[in-house]
Amino acid sequence: MITVRKSEDRGHADHGWLKTYHTFSFNTYYDPAHTHFRTLRVINDDVVLGGQGFGMHPHKDMEILTWVLDGALEHADSQGGKGVIRPGEIQRMSAGTGIFHSEYNHSKTDAVRLLQIWLFPETKGLKPGYEQKAFSDEELTGKFTEVASPNPVNGAVKIHQDAKLLVARLRGGDTASHELAPGRSGWLQVAKGSVTLNGVELQEGDGAAIQNEVRAEVAAKAPAEVLLFDLN
Repeated sequence: MITVRKSEDRGHADHGWLKTYHTFSFNTYYDPAHTHFRTLRVINDDVVLGGQGFGMHPHKDMEILTWVLDGALEHADSQGGKGVIRPGEIQRMSAGTGIFHSEYNHSKTDAVRLLQIWLFPETKGLKPGYEQKAFSDEELTGKFTEVASPNPVNGAVKIHQDAKLLVARLRGGDTASHELAPGRSGWLQVAKGSVTLNGVELQEGDGAAIQNEVRAEVAAKAPAEVLLFDLN
């Protein structure tokens, strides 16, 4: 069963320097029908203007992933983690017992677009941590590539939850598929372009819950980028 969450039905806020869309309830946006999906708590689609960003603020007991779509994002946290995240790079921050961090557009002029993702951790009170890995366009194109996992391989970052994040960049005519084990569910987020998921049409910004399906098969007629969560 594929249940679509349309882009235009998401929560939205325009703060001038920040334009954001919330797939699930977040901050002042609350939708009791969309508070989370399995262990997936937040998908925020953010556009931050040049020279702007989020100052130091706290997080606790959450696994936070950042995936940049356009531009570059500068990160710093109270544990000494710092870096610049660009397209093709995944950042994982385990908030655990508590951490402060900031996120700023690395450019003074050009906007940055990113997806900020939160997952519930398998255990509260974890030691805070930070990790960042890069994937080439070749590694991401034409297939699903695992970029975050509890048992990472081939350069994926480690998350403290029984969940995986896979990314595919698709050219026109490409198809990518991922098998879902019995009892597992999926969530597909269309970051760019439009695709079909098991025959269901999805546009940029759409999400879809995948339940009681043996696989997720995504096809693109034109270039697209999608994120697939494999969830317990």
